[in-house]
Amino acid sequence: MLTCLLLPAIGCGGGGSDDLKVSAASSLKPALTALGGAQFSFAGSDQLAAQIRSGAKPDVFAAANTKLPDALHADGLVEKPVAFAGNRLVLAVAPNSKITKLSDLATPGVAVAMGSPSVPIGTYTEKVLSGLPASERAAIMHNVRSREPDVAGVIGKLTEGAVDAGFVYVTDVKAAGGKAKAIELPAALEPDVTYEAAVVKGSKQADKARAFINGLLSGKGAAALRRAGFAPPP
Repeated sequence: MLTCLLLPAIGCGGGGSDDLKVSAASSLKPALTALGGAQFSFAGSDQLAAQIRSGAKPDVFAAANTKLPDALHADGLVEKPVAFAGNRLVLAVAPNSKITKLSDLATPGVAVAMGSPSVPIGTYTEKVLSGLPASERAAIMHNVRSREPDVAGVIGKLTEGAVDAGFVYVTDVKAAGGKAKAIELPAALEPDVTYEAAVVKGSKQADKARAFINGLLSGKGAAALRRAGFAPPP
C-alpha cells in the first residue's frame, strides 16, 4: 500500500485539495520547479509509473520516454499521451577531465555511472552501448561502478566525484551549473529521447491537467523547458 511517506506530493496533504499534482521524471525538475503552478513529485519514470499502477492518483504523469505512458494508456490508466519535449543523451564528465570521447570509457580504471535498466536513462544508455563493438562494450560495462534509479543519481555520483563519467541528458549538465561538462556521443549512436505526458484517469482536475500539458507545448511551460535546455517535441 502506498503511503504519504512514499508519495509526499501525490495527495496525503501538503496543499489544498485543488492543487494540481504532477508526477514527473527527475530530469524535468529544473524546468518544472521554475515553472511552478503545481505540486511536483520527481523520481525515475519507471518508479512513478509503478506508483500509478499501484493506485496513486496524480493528475499528470510526465515521463522521459514514450514507452511508459503508452503502456499505461494501453491499460486504461491514463488518457492518450502527448509528446511535449525532446532531450539529448550525452556523456558527462568533470570540467577538468581527461576523458574526451566515448571510447575513453573502456580504459582500465575509469569509473562509470549509468541508469538502471528499468529507467529511461538506463534504457537509452544501453541502446548506445549496443551499437559499439562487443569488446569495447564489454570493457565499458566492466568499468560501470553504479546503476542509479534515476538520472539525478547519475549526475550526483559524477559531481560528488564518486565516478569519472556518467550518461545523462544534456539538460542535466546545464543544470549542474559548471560542475560537469558534456561530451557529445557519435551521431549514429544517439537515441531518440522523447518525453510524453498524460492525464491520469480518475483525476478530479482533468481539465486543469490537460491545460497544464497544453502549456508544455506552448506558453510559459514551453518557455521553461526551452530555458532548461529541452528541445521541442519531435
